Amino acid sequence: MVFKNFDELIEQNIRNAVKKNIAVVSADDDHTLHAIMMAGRDGIAKPILIGDKNKIEEAVKPYAEYCEYEIVAAASEEETLKKTVELIHAGKADAIMKGRIQTADLMRAIVSEENGLRTGQLMSHMLVFEVPTYHKLLCVADAAMVTYPDVQKKKQIIANTVGALKSMGFDDVKVAVLAAVDNVNPKMPESVEADELKQLNGTGEIPGCYIEGPISYDLAINKESSEIKGYESPVAGEADMLLCHSITVANSLVKCLTFTAKAKAGGFIVGAKVPVILTSRASSTEEKYYSAVLASSLKAGK
Repeated sequence: MVFKNFDELIEQNIRNAVKKNIAVVSADDDHTLHAIMMAGRDGIAKPILIGDKNKIEEAVKPYAEYCEYEIVAAASEEETLKKTVELIHAGKADAIMKGRIQTADLMRAIVSEENGLRTGQLMSHMLVFEVPTYHKLLCVADAAMVTYPDVQKKKQIIANTVGALKSMGFDDVKVAVLAAVDNVNPKMPESVEADELKQLNGTGEIPGCYIEGPISYDLAINKESSEIKGYESPVAGEADMLLCHSITVANSLVKCLTFTAKAKAGGFIVGAKVPVILTSRASSTEEKYYSAVLASSLKAGK
């Protein structure tokens, strides 16, 4: 299926009528609570709020009538993380959402061998955008986890992201491996690696998608530009996923889409035992809500 916007993804979730249990770590954060309670109200998720019970009860009051929710009391941050991990292993939580906790502290618990939330896969981050000037949802990776991926890591990022998109219901995922040029240039490593990924896709080593690269941003998202330049590819003007060469490129791109193009966004970490919604504490309620929608859209076992 091609999703033109988040509303279509939300409608699919509601039709499926399967609520995902989302464990909110240190849940006494207003934007996060508002977002997860909205997701509960819309029949998308069941909130499990973990942390200081008194603070959570006070913070959730404005949204308490939205939906049913559960509070899991924890006396400290360490206990909050411990109880979150226990819920995951008990099969009582399908995703983790960051609340009022430092990202570094949450990630230490996620990557700890002792906690058993790693799967052996590379963990990577994906962001999905509803861009006003683009005709369907658009995914960007990786703006938050993998800093300077080599070809093998890029291969894993593609596998992670394409697997998640297909689990959500995306069909025929088209991947654009971005570069500043559209031909292989030995002096530009990103173009060489893009071509290598395309070749691996052609031999079936990276399945489940169609990879094009090197390809510039304009050709990936604008059909007219590709026609003018004579660039023929099923991905041209139809990209579902943009793979960036580095975290700097991806971070700049997602901020341009968010602040300049006024795109709506949501995202999470994939590659752990469950999706990890790792938005900034400064992120809007809307972004956190869409992140919960995306994580809830994954089929069981993804």
